[in-house]
Amino acid sequence: MNRELEYMFLKCARVWIPDAEEVWKSAELTKDYKSGHVSLQLMLEDGKNIEHKLDPKTKNLPYLRNPDILVGENDLTALSYLHEPAVLHNLKVRFIDSKLIYTYCGIVLVAINPYETLPIYGTDIINAYSGQNMGDMDPHIFAVAEEAYKQMARDERNQSIIVSGESGAGKTVSAKYAMRYFATVSGSASEANVEEKVLASNPIMEAIGNAKTTRNDNSSRFGKYIEIGFDNRYRIIGANMRTYLLEKSRVVFQADEERNYHIFYQLCASAHLPEFKALKLSSANDFLYTRQGRSPVIDGVDDTKELCTTRNAFSLLGINESYQMGLFQVLAAILHLGNVEIKDRDADSSVIPSNNRHLMAFCELVGVTYQDMSQWLCHRKLKTATETYIKPLPRLQATNARDALSKHIYAKLFNWIVEHVNKALVTNVKQHSFIGVLDIYGFETFEINSFEQFCINYANEKLQQQFNMHVFKLEQEEYMKEQIPWTLIDFYDNQPCINLIEAKMGILDLLDEECKMPKGSDDSWAQKLYNTHLKTCSLFEKPRMSNRAFIIQHFADKVEYQCDGFLEKNKDTVNEEQINVMKASKKFDLLVELFQDEEKATSPTGQVQGTGGRTRLSIKPDKSRDKSSKEHKKTVGCQFRNSLQKLMDTLNATTPHYVRCIKPNDFKLAFSFDPKRAVQQLRACGVLETIRISAAGFPSRWTYQEFFSRYRVLMKQKDVLADKKLTCKNVLEKLVQDQDKYQFGKTKIFFRAGQVAYLEKLRADKLRAACIRIQKTIRCWLARKKYLRKRSAAITIQRFTRGYQARCLAKFLRRTQAATIIQKYQRMYVERKRYKQKQAAALAMQTILRAYMARQKYQALLREHKAVIIQKHIRGWLARCWYKRCLEAIVYLQCCIRRMRAKRELKKLKIEARSVEHFKKLNKGMENKIMQLQRKIDEQSKENRLVNERLVGLESSYTVESERMRGELNRLRGVEEDAKNKANQVSSLLEELERLKKELSATQQEKKTIEDWAQSYRDEMEKMVAELKDQNGLLKKEKDDLNRLIQEQSQQMTEKMTRAIAEETQQLETDLNEERSRYQNLLSEHLRLEEKYDDLKEEMALSSNVSKPGHRRTDSTHSSNESEYTYNSEYAELEDGTRGREDVTRGIDTSLTLKLQKRVTELEQDKQLLRNELENREEQLQRASAMARGAELEYESLKRQELESENKKLKHDLEEMRKSLLGNAATGAGAPGSPAYKVLLEQLNASCEELEVRKEEVLILRSQLVSQKEAMHHKDEKETMTEPSVYKDDVSKLKDDEVKQAYVGLKDTNRLLEHQLQTQRRTYDNEVESLRSELQNVKEENNRQQQLLAQNLQLPPEARIEASLQHEITRLTNENLDLMEQLEKQDRTIRKLKKQLKVYSKRIGEMGAGQTEGQTSPGQMVDEPIHPVNIPRREKDFQGMLEYKKEDEMKLVKNLILELKPRGVAVNLIPGLPAYILFMCLRHADYVNDDQKVRTLLTSTINSIKKILKKRGDDFETVSFWLANTCRFLHCLKQYSGDEQFMKHNTSRQNEHCLSNFDLAEYRQVISDLAIQIYQQLIKCMENILQPMIVSGMLEHETIQGVSGVKPTGLRKRTSSIADEGTYTLDSILRQLSAFHSTMCQHGTDPELIKQVVKQQFYIIGAVTLNNLLLRKDMCSWSKGMQIRYNVSQLEEWLRDKGLMTCGAKETLEPLIQAAQLLQVKKKTDEDAEAICSMCHALTTAQIVKVLNLYTPVNEFEERVSVAFIRTIQTRLRDRCESPQLLMDTKMIYPVTFPFNPSCLALETIQIPSSLNLAFLTRV
Repeated sequence: MNRELEYMFLKCARVWIPDAEEVWKSAELTKDYKSGHVSLQLMLEDGKNIEHKLDPKTKNLPYLRNPDILVGENDLTALSYLHEPAVLHNLKVRFIDSKLIYTYCGIVLVAINPYETLPIYGTDIINAYSGQNMGDMDPHIFAVAEEAYKQMARDERNQSIIVSGESGAGKTVSAKYAMRYFATVSGSASEANVEEKVLASNPIMEAIGNAKTTRNDNSSRFGKYIEIGFDNRYRIIGANMRTYLLEKSRVVFQADEERNYHIFYQLCASAHLPEFKALKLSSANDFLYTRQGRSPVIDGVDDTKELCTTRNAFSLLGINESYQMGLFQVLAAILHLGNVEIKDRDADSSVIPSNNRHLMAFCELVGVTYQDMSQWLCHRKLKTATETYIKPLPRLQATNARDALSKHIYAKLFNWIVEHVNKALVTNVKQHSFIGVLDIYGFETFEINSFEQFCINYANEKLQQQFNMHVFKLEQEEYMKEQIPWTLIDFYDNQPCINLIEAKMGILDLLDEECKMPKGSDDSWAQKLYNTHLKTCSLFEKPRMSNRAFIIQHFADKVEYQCDGFLEKNKDTVNEEQINVMKASKKFDLLVELFQDEEKATSPTGQVQGTGGRTRLSIKPDKSRDKSSKEHKKTVGCQFRNSLQKLMDTLNATTPHYVRCIKPNDFKLAFSFDPKRAVQQLRACGVLETIRISAAGFPSRWTYQEFFSRYRVLMKQKDVLADKKLTCKNVLEKLVQDQDKYQFGKTKIFFRAGQVAYLEKLRADKLRAACIRIQKTIRCWLARKKYLRKRSAAITIQRFTRGYQARCLAKFLRRTQAATIIQKYQRMYVERKRYKQKQAAALAMQTILRAYMARQKYQALLREHKAVIIQKHIRGWLARCWYKRCLEAIVYLQCCIRRMRAKRELKKLKIEARSVEHFKKLNKGMENKIMQLQRKIDEQSKENRLVNERLVGLESSYTVESERMRGELNRLRGVEEDAKNKANQVSSLLEELERLKKELSATQQEKKTIEDWAQSYRDEMEKMVAELKDQNGLLKKEKDDLNRLIQEQSQQMTEKMTRAIAEETQQLETDLNEERSRYQNLLSEHLRLEEKYDDLKEEMALSSNVSKPGHRRTDSTHSSNESEYTYNSEYAELEDGTRGREDVTRGIDTSLTLKLQKRVTELEQDKQLLRNELENREEQLQRASAMARGAELEYESLKRQELESENKKLKHDLEEMRKSLLGNAATGAGAPGSPAYKVLLEQLNASCEELEVRKEEVLILRSQLVSQKEAMHHKDEKETMTEPSVYKDDVSKLKDDEVKQAYVGLKDTNRLLEHQLQTQRRTYDNEVESLRSELQNVKEENNRQQQLLAQNLQLPPEARIEASLQHEITRLTNENLDLMEQLEKQDRTIRKLKKQLKVYSKRIGEMGAGQTEGQTSPGQMVDEPIHPVNIPRREKDFQGMLEYKKEDEMKLVKNLILELKPRGVAVNLIPGLPAYILFMCLRHADYVNDDQKVRTLLTSTINSIKKILKKRGDDFETVSFWLANTCRFLHCLKQYSGDEQFMKHNTSRQNEHCLSNFDLAEYRQVISDLAIQIYQQLIKCMENILQPMIVSGMLEHETIQGVSGVKPTGLRKRTSSIADEGTYTLDSILRQLSAFHSTMCQHGTDPELIKQVVKQQFYIIGAVTLNNLLLRKDMCSWSKGMQIRYNVSQLEEWLRDKGLMTCGAKETLEPLIQAAQLLQVKKKTDEDAEAICSMCHALTTAQIVKVLNLYTPVNEFEERVSVAFIRTIQTRLRDRCESPQLLMDTKMIYPVTFPFNPSCLALETIQIPSSLNLAFLTRV
């Protein structure tokens, strides 16, 4: 032992040390421990080094930590080290890191309240746990419920589920989920109603029994035990509730931050409602009983809404409104009673003031008198042997009496409600067994503990004792089963504590004794306790500082109880007179009903609930009422002890299952774990005691195979023997020296606590040593390989370096020689260049100098020439100037002389004018001259104007010219001055000339520069043009790129559009599949209801004993098929009549009957309306057709006479023609077949046709004339008298008879046309009116549909579906009736046409007979055969039909369907032979036009197939056989239907075999539905066969041996679990799949249908495997992922071998493949998270997170997934739009389709084997 300890406590070993905050803290040894050390050197997780002192007395070492691979185990007993810190740490890791709230602890399920809604309680989870062993799946409340249900069914023993825990730990929720599980898996049709009623009782019980405490806002202040009853088929039939220990004191007192029961606050919050006005309530703060806790409101709770929920629950359980208001009156009266103020009258008496409004309200509500109640609230009646006294009460006692009455009334009310809840849950069916769910308070300890806590802890002591005994019993059974020597395990027995409480002279006994004492008190009772138990019992203690309290050492903790109030609560005294006053209520029946069983005493009274106890254990009447009065005076403690004993008896008579609910924190934080609170509850609920009991024995248990697989590495090759059991024994003896550490059982090895960890350390050390050796070898190999690579690289580098140097030297020599040659030629080139430059410079200088001298000489000559010219012009200018001056001077002199002479003449004229004589002379003859002058003046004025105009023009021109001349003169003067100046400036001009020359040279230089710039500019421009061209090219290239990009974008857009169209198409296909799936689900539901109906009918037949030995029961689906498949009404009535006679004893559902009756009433009303409308229309038709009937008769007679006469005439002509033709028979000219004969025959036929047409026209005209004559009788008399006269006048004018007849015919024709026009107009009006009426009907139907839709939307989902189905059935029924009427009309028309056809065929036959008689002439004696004129008949051959008699139909169905063995037919005959035979029989019925035969054959076929499937539906071969034949029959109906879409692949012969008389499209739909039902049956059959194989073959079996190491969990199977029926492997699954495939192929199943079946098979395999993976923590490991991927690859290989890779089966495995990949990929960095998110697209976020949480390393070298990484995954997947569902739907069935698959088999070639016994069939 010391060696093992020293081996375990080495450096780096991890231990647990106590801690004040975290309870236990992890640390690591920094130094090896040696025996004798007094301390340990430790390092905490935060890096702090400490020294841990060992206890000097015990020398106990700290607890060792379990290996990391054991952390997070499903079962706490599977831990290697079983102690408190290991349990606490395992729960914390599972709860915080893995978000797992359930953990097993042996037989106990530990449930931690997450304070968050988790998606782990759906129907899919229930289905996943249903039928599973408890140890196979992760811990769950459903696993416990399944174990209880399974044991009840297997062991025929009642079960109990005990749910306990603190307030707020989740007890009620756990109990509710357990009941939901039973309701779901029990398979009863009424289980949902029972569960709804049980759950509906929750709001009621919470309202009257729950209250707010300091720890929980909705704390249950009572315990309850619900028995769920089952019948002999283990279906829920009812329930019964029992309650325990109601906390009555809460009605009158509440501590701080607490509330009274919820119902009081709900009533106060709803006081404003009209119906509650009479209760006279107000705010909760106005009443004493609701304001003491000073916390009347709960955050987030609306008391008004809660009251509505409570009232709805009352209504659902059958408590009507009057009773509800009565209950509310009682509750309101309690509140008013608490506000009644009692005052002191004196020291010994009290009084209630008069007109106290609260007491008046109380009396008014309960119907009692004010005086009586006020009297007995303050007084008490005392009885002696002789007299009766009335004693006044002091105020304090009166107040206590008032509170006692309030508590008593509330307790009675609580009892009454519980009793009525049980009445609502009771059933009349005999109960076979039950499962009880006990929801009871856990161990409680508060600062102040009173009588209630004492009773609660007493009950928990009893439950803990029962729990310990049960655990001990299971351990003993396990050891005895494995034949291990049994050694007594020391476990805590709390019997002494129970004896302290309930034994004689115990605490309860002393309390009852003290209650009987006249002056008994709490103090005296406490002294009795001290004197009796303080020295005799170690479990009883007295507090140091108090004489009114005591301490009891319970199994969980020490609890100090305050004695105050114990006696009063135990007595529960109620004043008898107060009760009598309450009973005297006349107008309140409910109050009297509450107190009808009240005892006639003032001592403790009431039932257990009424006194804080429980209800009766059974629903039988309480017989204790007949006992003596002493029995009625039992105290509360005594009653509670008795009820608790009865409860323990009930639990001991059942198999218990334990659920311990843990409250992780006191602040209701989601997934927050407080270690202190958790440890406190674990100690209190017995979990640690279970651990201790397990640890005291052999907690770790391995099978020999598991041990061998795990610790094979510790064995040597010589140790491995053929017998693995012996091998394990030999190895253990070598590894563990102490044989007490293990025991060998029959199938398992049992280990003491810590031994598995020791073996794991040995294994890890062995593996570590092996790893080191492997690493050493690999590192050596890698180092040598690296050295050889380096050496080879060095040699290669040297070789290449030396070659490089040699090449460099040769290159240098070559360059030196080349440089010398280059220098020589370079120097020569430089010298030559220098010489050429000098020579060119000398020549340039000479050229420039000579040019300069020539230019100088030229410029001198030029200057001289220019000077001569200038002189010439100057001299000419001077001579002209002198001439002009002389001329001007002469002209000026002349002007002066002429002016002087004019002045003299003017002077002389002025003198003459002054004289009169002269004036007179002048005036003579002036008159005449004036006129002349006037004229002349006018002329002159005109001329003057012209002259003036001209003068103005001249003046202007003169002015211009003078200005010009003046300017010229000024210019000449300037020129003269310039000439003078320039003459003086010749020298300056010469200088200027020199300057200009210089400027010219500069200009030339500039010109040259400009030319150079222009050249450079041109070059630049050319360069720019080139660049522009390049840019243009680039732009063109870009343009091409853009064009290409545009094309690519357009292509992408096209692809995008194509993809969008494809997605839309896929969506449409998905919608179609969903619609098809819904339709097929409805069909499956219909089939299920049919089967259920058949079962009910059989049960009714058996119960009524009316079935006879020879009676054959008709299939119950027949009548429904008749209505569903639209059969003929006549035959349907016949069938319904027969069915009605046979099914007299049929069991009918009441609700369905009522609905059908209602529907029948509606149909009768519709029928009556239609009948009335039909009668109206018939009357109209009779009136309208009265005129036409006579015309039709006349027409028929005329037509018949005309045809007969014409027929005779044609026969006569034909005979004559034949005689004339046969007369020339000897010459052969007119023989049949000759050209002349053919021509004549064609002419004859043409003339006959023309004659027929004419005859028809004549007959029509005659009939119309007759009808016209009849119509003429209804005209006016005037028209009647005038028209014939005119008519006769017109006729008389005509002499010729033929012309007269033609004229008459023409007149009749005109009248006839006019009549026809009017008739057509009336017909058109009638059609318009009918169309309008139809439109109105359509509108009304649309409105009715909308109203129905609106009504349906207001209904709940279930009622909505039912209403829509009813409406659809009605609509289809009406349509079917209309179609049947149309079909009957068509049948009548067809029969009429057939009769006419028979008449014509008969006439043709007579004509053919006449021709035959004509040909029996002497011409037959000629040797050549003479062919007759009629068409020759072909020889009759087989038409592919089978004829049978009507009475042989049942024989046909029996031999071909009911008694046919599929195996023989599939092996020996052609596939689908029954389908071909049935169709050939159907063809003959169609050929003979027998609709009755067609209908009965199809009906019998469908019902027989359903019957054989119901009888042998579990046989895959039978179901597959009839699926193939049903599909083949359906294909035959399509192939030979005559529709063009189905005749494309037919041969001409097959097209001749098409159905000719009946359209069976509706029956095709019926048979398609039947095929769908068979397909679903096939899938279910396959699922039942595959289901047991999938988990074992895909997950548990090691296909790759040695990869999956068994994890050292020691997980033991529950003793109650069923034994394994065998181990399945992947090969088993593949063999089964191959068997399915070969069977379907042999039966001739369509290839497309086989693909759909295989796809569904693979979906089931993938879904079941993934669901189990998500619910099994032990399967989520790296090695298991590899196994799964290998198994999936084997399945894909199977698909490849069968050629089924394109059927979509592989895609159904994608979620499983991705889950396996998720187990294998890295899970550390953000890159890994991104890769996981992109890889796992087929998995939901919940599934990914679940796999990561469940991932468990099998070896310590693997690492767990960190919480941060899981949160990263959740963050990245937050935006996914997906369903939150965790598990895949294993019940989902893909919608099936039946693609048309025509047969190439000719029907006429099919032979019927004699083995089928179908000799009565005749081939046609």
